[in-house]
Amino acid sequence: MPILEVSRLSKRFGTAEVLQGISFTLDKGSALAIIGSSGSGKTTLLRCLNFLERPDEGRISVEGALLFDAADPKTQAEKEIRTKRLNFGLVFQAFHLFPQYTVMKNITLARELLEKARRRDTGVIVTQEQVEAEARALLAQMGLSGKEAAYPHELSGGQQQRVAIARALALKPKILCFDEPTSALDPELTGEVLRVVRDLAKQKTTMVIVTHEMAFARDVADHIIFMDEGQIVEEGPPEQVFGAPREERTRQFLARYANEA
Repeated sequence: MPILEVSRLSKRFGTAEVLQGISFTLDKGSALAIIGSSGSGKTTLLRCLNFLERPDEGRISVEGALLFDAADPKTQAEKEIRTKRLNFGLVFQAFHLFPQYTVMKNITLARELLEKARRRDTGVIVTQEQVEAEARALLAQMGLSGKEAAYPHELSGGQQQRVAIARALALKPKILCFDEPTSALDPELTGEVLRVVRDLAKQKTTMVIVTHEMAFARDVADHIIFMDEGQIVEEGPPEQVFGAPREERTRQFLARYANEA
């Protein structure tokens, strides 16, 4: 059974149809890369998956459980949405770290609030020491051991983005989503972040990655979706989409991208 099922998802802003009947599935432990031109709906799709935008139509299920149905108001209660959002971790283009907090606090803050709520609801206690130990392990995984007491302004852009990835992983999401995680970085720092995402893929972290890095998408993803004007134009394994695309629009996009590279 797929870990994620998206069925006929649509989103409108005014009269603009930003997403039109998007449907796809994602298997546990696999990486999905979503590619396409700016304005094709990629970021809006991620925001809908994370319930930062409410779809106008469609359904979202995780591990066979219905999380959202645009036709069923019972699935849209705000308290429930906050809980359902925990299924997804989201790493943005910008780092969105709290400048007044250390690296350690940036990683642990949301987890601390989550564990406080769980303690109240279930009685299960996770100690502060355990939360911080897990944060240190994540920093080591990100290649940032020893940076616990640093502040964001003391880090490079690549280091800040790796802290943002650690922060998302600290909440133990079932699906980790990336919205063009290297777009705010210069080429020298881009490789730092892409190496981390490659390592996560090798560890079979379930991921949805919106990216403009075509070589990276081809090498890391198990499945590719090409979007244009709010629709899925083509999808398939990387070797098919990049090596022998079926749709003329896909071929045009990839050819233009190759010419601009």
